[in-house]
Amino acid sequence: MSWGTELWDQFDNLDKHTQWGIDFLERYAKFVKERLDVEQNYAKQLRNLVKKYCPKRSKDEEPRFTSCLSFYSILNELNDYAGQREVVAEEMAHKVYGELMRYSQDLKAERKHHLQEGRKAQQYLDHCWKQMDNSKRKFERDCKEAEKSQISYDRLDNDINATKSEVEKAKAQFYLRTHMADESKNEYAAQLQNFNAEQWKHFNNAIPHIFKNLQDMDERRTVKLGETYRSFAEAERRVIPIVSKCLEGMVSAAKAVDERRDSSIVIESFKSGFEPPGDFPFEDFSQNLSRTGSDATISNTPKGDRERDGAPGPRPDPKHNTGRTKNKLWLFGKKPKAPSVEDFSHLPPEQRRKRLQQRIDELSRELQKEMDQRDALNKMKDVYEKNPQMGDPSSLQPKISETICNMEKLRSEIHKNETWLSEVEGKQSSRGDRRHSADNHHHTPQGRESPEGSYTDDTSQEHHTPHHRSGPPQPGNPNPDPHEFDDEFDDDDPLPVIGHCKALYSFDGQNEGTLVMAEDEVLYIIEEDKGDGWTRARKQSGEEGYVPTSYVEITLEKNSKGS
Repeated sequence: MSWGTELWDQFDNLDKHTQWGIDFLERYAKFVKERLDVEQNYAKQLRNLVKKYCPKRSKDEEPRFTSCLSFYSILNELNDYAGQREVVAEEMAHKVYGELMRYSQDLKAERKHHLQEGRKAQQYLDHCWKQMDNSKRKFERDCKEAEKSQISYDRLDNDINATKSEVEKAKAQFYLRTHMADESKNEYAAQLQNFNAEQWKHFNNAIPHIFKNLQDMDERRTVKLGETYRSFAEAERRVIPIVSKCLEGMVSAAKAVDERRDSSIVIESFKSGFEPPGDFPFEDFSQNLSRTGSDATISNTPKGDRERDGAPGPRPDPKHNTGRTKNKLWLFGKKPKAPSVEDFSHLPPEQRRKRLQQRIDELSRELQKEMDQRDALNKMKDVYEKNPQMGDPSSLQPKISETICNMEKLRSEIHKNETWLSEVEGKQSSRGDRRHSADNHHHTPQGRESPEGSYTDDTSQEHHTPHHRSGPPQPGNPNPDPHEFDDEFDDDDPLPVIGHCKALYSFDGQNEGTLVMAEDEVLYIIEEDKGDGWTRARKQSGEEGYVPTSYVEITLEKNSKGS
């Protein structure tokens, strides 16, 4: 069906309809614009959310737990998902919204052109009608004038009193009016014929053609809307495969969570390498009491301890409290964070070994890079020597020397770290042998463990003064090496006093096994520094623990040096 034949008289309504069509198209374009704004804001919020919860620490400090790694994988997949939402917004902006706005401008220009043509055709038809109407009116007037002149002529011609000149004059006027009426008639007939012809052209050619163009324009607008509806949906459908992969990645990350793996990582991260403390021996304080025979038979002293003790042991120093300080393990409390030391001596043995091995591996990789660079420079130097036009061989010598110097430095660092690693591994194997020996010989006193994990198994140290070096190290700057202690003191009996010391600096003693001391406080020395930078001391209250050797000024008893 054609608008030209069916709606030939509905120009104004078609004008309104085409304007409504363009308004509807622009309304849909506005909807698409708001829709893509929603997508862009959604993607932006997702990216901000991912950024907020992504780890801000370096990769070395990131947790290695599978639950954490899976969460970070989910964040990465969510970030990719946000990228797909941005793709949807871009597709809608370019292929839907932008296309609609350009097409809307074209429609407005085309509609204006067609309506202008229709108005021009209507104006021309109106002009033809006015010309025909004017000729019709003129013909009507001329006919009336001719009728009046005929009536006047007939009246004078029948009047016997009228003169001949009057009759002739009336006759001439009648002929003139009749002639003018005939001319007006011919003009009216011509104008009427012309108007009818133009009207036929208007309603059979011009208007149908214009209305057909308007119909084509409106149908193309409808088709364009359908295409943009499809593009709107295609923008979503194109990203579905990638979005599905993102969701599958999230599911895979969830499946990768391994509770046993996380538990093993906890063990690897916090395993100190120290051995658990041994059993506390029975302390018999009734050995020096005089007993009757019957009293001796009901002694609560275990037989094994009586056989072990044999003779009465030395009486504890009455000046000092012989009670044991019950140190608490760091099970739930938060340990103080120790500063980093080059040899990692502030770490427990097992953690120290891992960190040293990690550093050795890193240095080995750097050394390999330097060696590869040296080989490449030597090859380039050989090429320059064979082909001087390619370059000066001597220009490479500074770089080669620098590379060799770097290699020597790295080898030195590797050797130094390997020495520390051998020391740690030696201590660990030594502790394992001692523990095995203690398990096979239950009568041997349990070993004591220093903050660095060194054991004292000499039985002479149970009740006698231990052997000491010729003199204590000089106190240095108050920069202690705060070790982390995960074990308890495991002494069988309180150690005798071998000297005293004066605190040069205050020490907070936050780590397990250490002793809090104030500046200028006097402490009793019960065990000398074993080379790890710590001295075992006892307060006047009887509390025992380790203090940094560099924090105190030590004075040993003369008789203890010769023991």
